[in-house]
Amino acid sequence: MDGLNALIHGFTVALTTYHIALMIAGVLLGILVGVLPGLGAPNGVSLLLPLTFTMDPVAAIILLTSIYWGALFGGSTTSILFNIPGEPSSVATTFDGYPMAKRGEATAALSYAFLSAGFGALLGIILITTLSGSVARFAMRFSSPEFFAVYFLAFASFVGLGNASPLKTIISIGIGFSLAAMGMDSVSGSLRLTFGLDQLIAGVSFLVAVIGLFGIGELIVTVEEGTKLNGIRARVSLRDVLRTAATLPRYWVALIRSGLVGIWMGITPGGPTAASFMSYGLARRFSPNRDKLGTGEPEGIISPETADHAAGTSAMLPMLALGVPGSATAAVMLGGLMIWGLNPGPMLFVERPDFVWGLIASMYLSNIVAVVLVLATVPAFAAILRIPFAIVGPAIIVICFVGAYTVASRPFDLWLVLAFGVVGYLFKKLDYPIAPLVLAMVIGDKAEDAFRQSLIMSKGSLAIFWSNPLVATLMVVGLVLLAWPVIGRLLGQVLAAPRPDPQAPR
Repeated sequence: MDGLNALIHGFTVALTTYHIALMIAGVLLGILVGVLPGLGAPNGVSLLLPLTFTMDPVAAIILLTSIYWGALFGGSTTSILFNIPGEPSSVATTFDGYPMAKRGEATAALSYAFLSAGFGALLGIILITTLSGSVARFAMRFSSPEFFAVYFLAFASFVGLGNASPLKTIISIGIGFSLAAMGMDSVSGSLRLTFGLDQLIAGVSFLVAVIGLFGIGELIVTVEEGTKLNGIRARVSLRDVLRTAATLPRYWVALIRSGLVGIWMGITPGGPTAASFMSYGLARRFSPNRDKLGTGEPEGIISPETADHAAGTSAMLPMLALGVPGSATAAVMLGGLMIWGLNPGPMLFVERPDFVWGLIASMYLSNIVAVVLVLATVPAFAAILRIPFAIVGPAIIVICFVGAYTVASRPFDLWLVLAFGVVGYLFKKLDYPIAPLVLAMVIGDKAEDAFRQSLIMSKGSLAIFWSNPLVATLMVVGLVLLAWPVIGRLLGQVLAAPRPDPQAPR
């Protein structure tokens, strides 16, 4: 009942003309970010984050989350109409979305994508509503060892559950830790990893790094691949949307299955991309129409879209309750909370309940706004994609540099953006995951502080991380996830080994 009362209070915070206007503006900006090649949700959020520094935190987070939802929908639009995923998590949507659009059913394909995405997002928001208070109260029992164990579990989850090479994931995390350690040590006051450059004494802004990694890096890849934007024209009518919506319940198994997959991958740091591919893979295995997948089957659109948006919204739960983001975009938002003077974690629910529940209530509203707006604006945003990339590309570069300079008004940051752009390009070409690097940059110093505080409490003994059942359980699960690539390979070899025939002659 307390949660219901808190949610009702959250709606009184979110339901203002100003906040509704921010939702509409954020969704429209997000759709634009999603459809333009070279941009994406993490970069779109990071580029506009400096604009929120003077805003109230509730209004700022409503704007950023609305941009996030809009970007996810925009990525689906390009996947279906142009066979170009605007977001990495929209890749699986191209497998059936584009074939369905090519045979003249673009409206149905878009309707399936947006309606199932809205359903997945709703499942994720319901999860946050029901569990966030309980998770926060549980986390109130945490001290430094428990918090370090949670951070360790988050990094281990990327290694054990991610779809990238475990070694590459560890290297990415290590680079992120190194970047987080640059500057002045908060405990000893000594300088670390500044290489004699005075500009690095204050450290490296994660916003500058994200703009370079996602913005410039993605743009270089897009230019190299020579993306051609020859898409299918579509006009969405209300009658066609309602007709598609009437057929959606027959795919209830795929909706529920994909929603659960997305929720799990959102809470753990698997992220929307892994969720969409996993959900599509399950559909190929268990769907009664699995032989038709890849030819324009509705379930091939519903499965990845539901999981994608369920993961995107569920990633907000660990960010709010534990201060551990479940995706790259959530990591950027976590950095925004710190810039606004808020401390993500269980105390946030005690100190700023208006912020937390205003955000949760706005998520219900902004997803409804996103579904309506994206259906209404598909022709307009599809037309934008027909603008020559020779015009779009330079405009994106200008936006990236302006956003980076806005962070601290330092010319040196412009060079850092270029450097991180090269790093982002190399990561893409060499299949290194960027999300673990961003996560390590955002919470690396918090993990280090928790580790050092724990050792001070125990006078240097690592036994403190096994001193009670809670921290010991978290550490054991983290170690299992860290070793899971090796354990999984050994289990696979054991299961695949031929078994002796008991009836064979001896």
